[in-house]
Formats: sequence, structure tokens, C-alpha cells
Amino acid sequence: MRAKPSATLACAALFAVMAAILAATGSAAAQADFPSRVVKLIVPYPPGGGTDLLARVLADQLGRRWHQAVIVENIGGAGGNIGATEVFRAAPDGYTLLLASPGPIATNAYMYKDMAYDPAQWVPIAVLATSPYVLVLNNGFAAPSVAQLLSHAKANPGKLTAATPGVGSVGQLATVELETLADIKLLQVPYKGLSPAVADVLAGNVDMMFDMLATSLPLHRAQKEKIIAVGSTVRVKDLPDVPTLAEAGVAGYRAVTFFGIVASPRTPDALADKINRDVVACLNDPEFIEKTKALGMDLAPRSRSDAAKFFGVERELWAKVIKRADIPMQ
Repeated sequence: MRAKPSATLACAALFAVMAAILAATGSAAAQADFPSRVVKLIVPYPPGGGTDLLARVLADQLGRRWHQAVIVENIGGAGGNIGATEVFRAAPDGYTLLLASPGPIATNAYMYKDMAYDPAQWVPIAVLATSPYVLVLNNGFAAPSVAQLLSHAKANPGKLTAATPGVGSVGQLATVELETLADIKLLQVPYKGLSPAVADVLAGNVDMMFDMLATSLPLHRAQKEKIIAVGSTVRVKDLPDVPTLAEAGVAGYRAVTFFGIVASPRTPDALADKINRDVVACLNDPEFIEKTKALGMDLAPRSRSDAAKFFGVERELWAKVIKRADIPMQ
């Protein structure tokens, strides 16, 4: 005897509901057990920069909180795109996360023609911190103020050398923004990462660069280089006598980097929320705060929705800078 159509439909609906309940239960159980194995924080740059240092402090704190190993893996190259691609292609299970500065999250989409990932599809986890870029000169440079620097640059277009951590980096965009707003032309010298760029400034091989406060502040204090201006809209508390670039005559200038965590597309919201809560707990931990003081960063414990809004605002800001400067896509 054949089942009535209504009975068949009812059974199908019941099976669908049961499958959904089982899937949700399994997903909830997996999230409750997270993490049950090693978690990787991918830093898409070479070791030694501020992003890498922040990642290692966070990995230690999360590892203790989760009672599970959290390791930092540096996968540099292509402005962060190589490491970002690996995370983008990873399973959406929270075990492979991207910890990056703006490039792979906010700026690379406007700098590179062909990317193997879509930044718009990241699942935002958290904003960790913000930090102003600072304008640094080598100790042998004879123009130790912004006014003198700009005067020298205008008198010698294309001769003043400026190191950048690589094409598409905020360091490069900060340099381009200075050229645009101050109406000067610099000779940009791109490096494969922050460390070699800093090394050449210290050696006197390059005149200047925009660097993160985290790496430049101890060098400035040790008198190995000179910070002559900051890219934030207000002065930095650790450098009360150093003006902002806007104060020094470059009206409208702002160059502030951020450090954020994102996960691969389709990462469940409940899992992303859990990771966010644990990351925010680390950011509020007194030990974490103490360990990151030397990095010169302003910690920013925020919700996932706050992070999503923040990343969106940053994308809009740097898209305008890139468009205004007419930077050709790579």
C-alpha cells in the first residue's frame, strides 16, 4: 500500500528537522570543545615586526586560556597576500586564523589586480590594537624637522629616499599620502618586510621611512634614529614633544595602522563569537597589558560587530588615499 502524499511530505519534513537539530547539536558541541587541537595564528609578514610581536604575546595568552597550543606561523610575501590566501582557503573551523595589519583586511583589494582571496568575505573576529605611524629619519640626515625635510624634498624632487616595508603596506601608503598632501616627490625604496627597511635606515643607507611606533620608539629612545612627527591626529603620550604631521604643516594627514584577527569565510558566528570573547579577555588581562606596553599600541578590546564596522571604515579611508594618489595596481 502506497503512502499518502501528505504522509510522505510530513516524514520528509520531520527528517529535515531532525537533520537540522543533529547538525546544530554537532556544531554546538564542536564549538563548546574548541579548541581540541593546535590553533595557528598566521602572520602574513616576516618575523620581527610589530604584528609578529603582538601575535606572539596573544598566542601565549590564548594558549594558557584554552589549555591548548597556539602557534604563530609567519608566511610573508606579496604584501601579505600569500599568508592571507592560506587562511582564506582553510577550513572554517577556527583552527587557522589571520592576524594582520591593514593590507589583507583593508587595503590590498585596491592595490592588487589578481588576488586569490576576497577580503570582503573575511569573518571578522576582533580588532586588537591601533598604532600611529611615525616619520623617522636616520641620524645622519641634515634636516631634523618636518619643515626642513619638506623644504629639502621640494628643492631636490625624487632624490630623498624613503624606505617602505613593501608594495601595498601602510608604510608605503603613509609615504604616498605625505607626497600627495605636501606636494613633494620622494624616491621610494620597497623592502621585503619591515626589518630590512629599518636596518637600512639605521645604517644610513636610506634617508627616511614611516614606521610603526612599536618598532621605532625604542630605537628613538636609544638615539639610533629620530622620530620627527607622528601620523595620528593627536600627539602620542610617549612622545609629548613630537608634533603630529598636521601640526607640522601637512594639513589633513592621518596614518594609523591597526592589528586585527579574521577567520576564513563560512566560519560559524557562534564560534567566531567565542574566539572574540576569549581574545577580548586577553586584551583586558593585566599581564597582557603589561607585556604589550613596549609595543606602543593602543589596545582596542571590541565586539565582533565593532570590528566589522572598524574594518569597513578603514577600507573606505585607504581606498580614498589610493585613488587620490592614483597608485597603479600591482
